[in-house]
Amino acid sequence: MLIKRSVFSAMLGIAIAAASGPDASLAGVLTVTAVEPAPRILDAPVDAPIVIHFDKPVDKASIVLGQSLGAFARWSGAVSGSITFSNGDKTVMLTPDRAFSAGEMVMVVLSHDVAATDGTTLRPAGYCFTFWTNARPAALDFSLVQTLTTNGPGESSRPYGGFASDVNGDGFLDITTINEDTADMRVLLNKAEGDGTYDPFLEPSEPLAQRASPSEPTDFNGDGIVDVCVANIDDNSVSILLGNGDGTFAPQQKITVGSAPRGIAVLDVDGDGDMDIVNTNSAGGGNLSLLINDGNGVFGAPGFFNGGGTGEWALAAADMNEDGILDLVVGARSSTQILVHLGNGDGTFTHVETQSSGGAVWMLNCGDVNGDGHEDVATANSSNNVGAILLGDGTGQLGPPTTYPTDSFPLATDLGDIDGDGDLDWVTSSFGGDWRLYVNDGAGNFTFDQEFNAPSNASCALMLDIDNDGDLDLALIDEIADVVIIEKNSGTAPALGDVNDDCHIDLADHFGFVLCLTGPAVCAPDNCRVFDFNDDCDVDAADFADFATNFTGPDGAIPGCIP
Repeated sequence: MLIKRSVFSAMLGIAIAAASGPDASLAGVLTVTAVEPAPRILDAPVDAPIVIHFDKPVDKASIVLGQSLGAFARWSGAVSGSITFSNGDKTVMLTPDRAFSAGEMVMVVLSHDVAATDGTTLRPAGYCFTFWTNARPAALDFSLVQTLTTNGPGESSRPYGGFASDVNGDGFLDITTINEDTADMRVLLNKAEGDGTYDPFLEPSEPLAQRASPSEPTDFNGDGIVDVCVANIDDNSVSILLGNGDGTFAPQQKITVGSAPRGIAVLDVDGDGDMDIVNTNSAGGGNLSLLINDGNGVFGAPGFFNGGGTGEWALAAADMNEDGILDLVVGARSSTQILVHLGNGDGTFTHVETQSSGGAVWMLNCGDVNGDGHEDVATANSSNNVGAILLGDGTGQLGPPTTYPTDSFPLATDLGDIDGDGDLDWVTSSFGGDWRLYVNDGAGNFTFDQEFNAPSNASCALMLDIDNDGDLDLALIDEIADVVIIEKNSGTAPALGDVNDDCHIDLADHFGFVLCLTGPAVCAPDNCRVFDFNDDCDVDAADFADFATNFTGPDGAIPGCIP
């Protein structure tokens, strides 16, 4: 089993990168020197604080949560919490009010308004980084929990996709489907009973526009509530809906963009700390639209720029060259290319890379699949019946695609650590078939594990922790059967403290604990996570106290454990 990078070594890497970055030499500029958790890391503890180190003391008044400093966890939502200062006010720590959800991506954004006590400010582009939280080990033995309809009486809703954010703030993940035929958004609230079950969708539904399809959640207006943007293919528009915090949304702001928008991404393009929108326009040769946020979740008319291919379709935002500015990764379906556009931090982008996508790309997403600290790309290549993995080198360049077979006409690709071993696994969804799960060996090589049969046509897979037990489950969306299928990751993963999986915590496990002891601030290897009782990534004295409390000896047994 591969040993993960330690938090310390990953932090050292970003410290060096930040110190040698393009803005470090600008006289008088306040500079980020290191951050915690480290950018792009895959196993940050769910209770990790967010820490930013600067080269100068910061003006405390310039750090305002939701304005100059923001953090959004893709599933658990906007991060609220307390801010503290240390190290002569050179270090800022955001301690979240509640833990992140397991296995989710978190985006942290600093605006150019962050100032030092000497009056200098952060560079005009601001600073942004992302990281993933860890998920507990799981044996990938799934059981059906619930099948939910997205239809009302006599309807065909056609849920193309969705997202799994906590839209009512109760600490449990809800599911929202985006529906092409009914041109609306339907929210299924988690019952919050810990069993991963959901209520029927809220009525009335949230109106969108014709053939509403891809979506992305974020906090557009800094109020700490989940908002969303949606691309409406046949209406040539993007809808922005601001959340009310109870599972409902304010009426959409609809903005006309280019022809047949297909991909959508949220990122701070101009360093002002709020989330802007970029979408692809797939018809008429293809280009991209840029929608600028005024800070209140209100957007003006779009600007346009060339994607560099033909039929720009798929889209994701990621820091491909590791300069603290998010970039764009574009999938051009007609020209079968992946195009990397580096963010300049002023609302413009520079096209630096064109690579084969390995087929007619329909959707893509980004994450570090081979553990080298760089963003990689995973695609679903529709008419070619394959998915592809392209490895990034940290400069914005991509290696050639490695393709894997899917069922007929794959529409969606999704990444997440579903087996809890510290790397990103992969699920593909195919309109002409089913959902396929590929497991990662840690080096970016994927092996087919199992297939989930679709009642009709698989369109989307969400990897989320439905029951707050720390491992990732699945919500599978079928766009023709009009259902969401909830599959619980219910395998018997090793019980905490039981390294040899015999349902006893005894002297043999004590010996294993000693070998795995890391001490604080050093992340445990994957095979030692069984001793991480408090899920903070290290194995230390606090875990030993829990180990001792749960010690059964050879004659006792772990409650509920099945050997």
